[in-house]
Amino acid sequence: MSARTPAADTAAAPTHRAGFACFVGRPNAGKSTLTNALVGQKVAITSNRPQTTRHTVRGIVHRPDAQLILVDTPGLHKPRTLLGERLNDVVRTTWAEVDVIGFCLPADQKLGPGDKFIVKELAGIKKTPKIAIITKTDLVDSKTLAEQLIAVDQLSKELGFEWAQIVPVSAVGDQQVQLVADLIIPLLPESPPLYPEGDLTDEPEQVMVAELIREAALEGVRDELPHSIAVVVEEMIPREDRPADKPLLDIHANVYIERPSQKGIIIGPKGKRLKEVGMKSRKHIEALLGTPVFLDLHVKVAKDWQRDPKQLRKLGF
Repeated sequence: MSARTPAADTAAAPTHRAGFACFVGRPNAGKSTLTNALVGQKVAITSNRPQTTRHTVRGIVHRPDAQLILVDTPGLHKPRTLLGERLNDVVRTTWAEVDVIGFCLPADQKLGPGDKFIVKELAGIKKTPKIAIITKTDLVDSKTLAEQLIAVDQLSKELGFEWAQIVPVSAVGDQQVQLVADLIIPLLPESPPLYPEGDLTDEPEQVMVAELIREAALEGVRDELPHSIAVVVEEMIPREDRPADKPLLDIHANVYIERPSQKGIIIGPKGKRLKEVGMKSRKHIEALLGTPVFLDLHVKVAKDWQRDPKQLRKLGF
């Protein structure tokens, strides 16, 4: 076998691209679901409560020719609390730093003032390529979808810019999900991989565990406590004296709410709800960490934490 020259190697090496993209849109436009579908695993919490994403979760899509890092931002909205203002700042900072922006618009909802507010903000970001992603296409017929595609195209023209691409997608029905990545990747800069193969996110495990608990806690209290729940993981420690083939991780976490009256809602009659939250989140945490877990949950009151800078800091915002 003849030795290959370094020159031959470089000629044969295809271009590798790597960079950051973020999905923006009104709260509940399908951004987190799309991130999870692209990464192939749960890295962003999803819930049909608006405003569930609070941390910038990066999901990492590995391909032989590219690495796409997805930055998941909170939905941009008109803020009513200090927490709301901080979340909006996070969004704008993120937009300024990514290589591509994907604007998500659900197929089953007419273009509203919230969407126009976001697209107007996007029009001000000149250099970054923007693609429009029509999500939840499994919920509408082809006529409604066509109308939505025309409306989103029209909106950008009115604001004086062109979408680099417009793509319909259903993350739940797994339709065109990979096409979204195919369309974003050519817009990324040439670069070697930025993260090791196998990494799916750069979020610290503790933050992800807290998010999974919060997602389970939000389920079933849809309307009563939309934003009042925060979760802090106090410690994660391997249980001592366990045989090597039977490890157990002890996780102690606090679920914070704003008022004593909300405690009963989270705990439920005879502690039934809290037990369900524990069981549900434990399953996801074990899948994420790949190890059996003992989860110890406590509910605590942090009075009006969304409006208090000191409490916000303590709870990680």
